[in-house]
Amino acid sequence: MRSIATVSLSGDLGSKFEAVARAGYDGIEIFENDLLTWNGAPETVRALAESLGLVIIALQPFRDFEAMPEPHRSRNLVRAERKFALMKALGTDFMLICSNTSPLSVADDARAAEDLRELAERAAAHGLRIGFEALAWGRHINDYRHAWAIVERADHPALGLVLDSFHVLAPGLPTAPIADIPGERISLVHLADAPLMQMDLLNWSRHYRCFPGQGGLDMAGFMRALGRTGYKGPLSHEIFNTDFRMACARDTALDGMRSMILAEHLRDETSAPNTPATSPSFQGIHFLEFTLDETQAKALGKMLTLLGFCHIGRHRSKNIDLWRQGKVHLVLNMDTHIFAHTYRLMHGLSVCAIGVRADHPEQTMARAQTYRACAFEGPVGPGELRLPAIRGVNDSLIYLVDPDTARDRQWRTDFFLFEAPVPLEAGITSIDHLSTAVAPTQRLRWQLFFRTVFGLEASIEHEMADPNGLVVSQALVSQDQTIRLVLNTSPAHDTLPGRFMSEGRGGIQQIALATDDIFATLDQLIARGLRLVPIPDNYYDDLAARIELDDALVEAMRARHILYDQSEHGEFLHAYTDLFDGRFHFEIIERRGDYTQFGAVNAPIRLAAQSRLHTVTARAS
Repeated sequence: MRSIATVSLSGDLGSKFEAVARAGYDGIEIFENDLLTWNGAPETVRALAESLGLVIIALQPFRDFEAMPEPHRSRNLVRAERKFALMKALGTDFMLICSNTSPLSVADDARAAEDLRELAERAAAHGLRIGFEALAWGRHINDYRHAWAIVERADHPALGLVLDSFHVLAPGLPTAPIADIPGERISLVHLADAPLMQMDLLNWSRHYRCFPGQGGLDMAGFMRALGRTGYKGPLSHEIFNTDFRMACARDTALDGMRSMILAEHLRDETSAPNTPATSPSFQGIHFLEFTLDETQAKALGKMLTLLGFCHIGRHRSKNIDLWRQGKVHLVLNMDTHIFAHTYRLMHGLSVCAIGVRADHPEQTMARAQTYRACAFEGPVGPGELRLPAIRGVNDSLIYLVDPDTARDRQWRTDFFLFEAPVPLEAGITSIDHLSTAVAPTQRLRWQLFFRTVFGLEASIEHEMADPNGLVVSQALVSQDQTIRLVLNTSPAHDTLPGRFMSEGRGGIQQIALATDDIFATLDQLIARGLRLVPIPDNYYDDLAARIELDDALVEAMRARHILYDQSEHGEFLHAYTDLFDGRFHFEIIERRGDYTQFGAVNAPIRLAAQSRLHTVTARAS
């Protein structure tokens, strides 16, 4: 059974139930605070769950119970009897007991086991069950192995162990001993991931938990050990996250379902669609589709000409132009009767779709549907190709194009191609990566989307200083290194991503174009009149001091506004165009050797230079 705790979602109890049912969960846990704020009897909650096809699998948490001195012990038993009555009204037979955090509790395992046995006996008299969970910050019991020893000692059929991946993994406890616990003695399993942070466990847990696949904990190790126990009971998400409490409950619940499917696959890696053997394979980004009006298209066409692109075709039935350089195809969609126009009304001038060369589009689409991605089908004219598509970030589209169709068939079928276009190319070969601005509350959502649906792996987060605030950046890369996406977010409205979010609701903001010789490419582009973002001389003086480079190379980079980075495996050289219409910009890059990063060390220099240029442009206008 797939379940989620109400604490994981924003909204009131009714909206949470609706979101959980819509996402496809089987069950739901009632976090008692949600019930206390609900303006309705417990019986109405039970009826609501039944009407939505949900099973209320648990009431939780029952706190500070075991090993308490009198009169607290007797009072706890009275309190428990009241909760048993509440459970019956709710229609659930299970209550979670978390390990004691009270300073009044005593360090006495025998007392703890005796108390839990008595509580289990009382629960059984009502036809109910209880489960005991070790909180990572429990006063005396903070290790699942200790909790299991006490459950064994209590030895009652109505008492089981509750495992929580956060309480196991965040403190660094070993997962191997989990495999030795009989599955039938485990009552409930909570699944939660978290980013790797240096923070006390309580605050880490209360604010930064996330769904499996969104953090850095060893969820695979936990799930493999759990699989060996033979456990067949519910898997449930219990997520405390500040951002999730501000996000749309429906979106969060859908993310949880994607994560649940991933966790189940991690439990049995032989059938996992996210393993290297079955992850989608790609051959890079095939095309970008811009949505814009004819005036904007004319201006963008001039910029593309400066970049060395050729206008090579016109759509057979729609107001769409095709531009190309190397393996890069750019589609300028000015039509007013299709998806692109609707997207433009919401987001303005923007990239509304990308196409990726997928070796097996049908398999990738099947995987996407497994992970609850939404397929898209738009109108197709007579004789035109129908390409499979998935809704992606901010409702944009991601098309899946097989290599044979991408090579020639797609364009010759849907476009009138011009004869012998003038060769204006400047050495740009492919799209290296795309950077997307997303809202702070959406970054984890899209990270999980691309991990599950496309098998991309997330790198560590980078914090970058923009003159107007902080920017958090995270790269997502396919296993074959041909698809690279960078998610940028900022809580500050005046940073580059912040302005893009407020003005256009996010989307692709940076298009990185690869070349084999950045110096030759930039010389051609500059000669044609392309404007690059000027980099301060101070940067190059510092570069020469930090890294042992030939003076002539440093001066050559200075003259062309090229930024530089290196790793033990290679080098990275990159330069930037000015923003087009205040919306997006192009990056020209050259990778040397096996450099796999994105020049993050240069981000503050670039962001400051772009901000300065933006300020000058704004004053001039």
